[in-house]
Amino acid sequence: MSIRVMLVDDQVLLRTGFRMVLAAQPDMEVVAEAGDGAEAIENLRGTAVDVVLMDVRMPRLDGVEATRRICAEPGAPKVLILTTFDLDEYAFSGLKAGASGFMLKDVPPSELLTAIRAVHSGDAVVAPSTTRRLLDRFSAMLPSGKENGAAYGALERLTGREREVMLLVAQGLSNGEIAARLVLSEATVKTHVGRILTKLGLRDRVQVVVLAYESGLVRAGGGAL
Repeated sequence: MSIRVMLVDDQVLLRTGFRMVLAAQPDMEVVAEAGDGAEAIENLRGTAVDVVLMDVRMPRLDGVEATRRICAEPGAPKVLILTTFDLDEYAFSGLKAGASGFMLKDVPPSELLTAIRAVHSGDAVVAPSTTRRLLDRFSAMLPSGKENGAAYGALERLTGREREVMLLVAQGLSNGEIAARLVLSEATVKTHVGRILTKLGLRDRVQVVVLAYESGLVRAGGGAL
């Protein structure tokens, strides 16, 4: 079954370029397009979409707010933010809004296709270490653990081992690296990560990192509290 993609960008030429790249793939199809966030939300009401490629700077409703509204709906498609500038406040806000990752608009087509497939399969397309650098840069925008009681309280649902795994995910370690650090099998680490996502109601590893910062579990610079 093909991955159903929606293109959201106010520049028609960019949408045309993306559509041509995706149309050449046997496992993808562009099922909808929109010139701004408001149009994207409207189109989603009548079209089944798996992955949304979302620009951020658009008229009427920007991509960040559109992402927030889309991801708040049950059974929402995955959102991949497309940004012009690496590690900017738009990408940060997009991740906070529920996006599964972000990429630069000038990314090579092969990387874009890989990202779409990864997002569709449930993975995040931003390496945790990259996400951490982004969060470090904008850490002043995040409440501390004491200020954000809801985020900190959510961690009470985790076992001690799950908190250990979450901390290492937030510090940018891969499943293999976590397995080596905790002397566990990689399959066991994957199971722990899955349980963390389920217990905390998170979509992917990117949101694990965001929550770790919001709760105060990890401080700016990547260190643990």
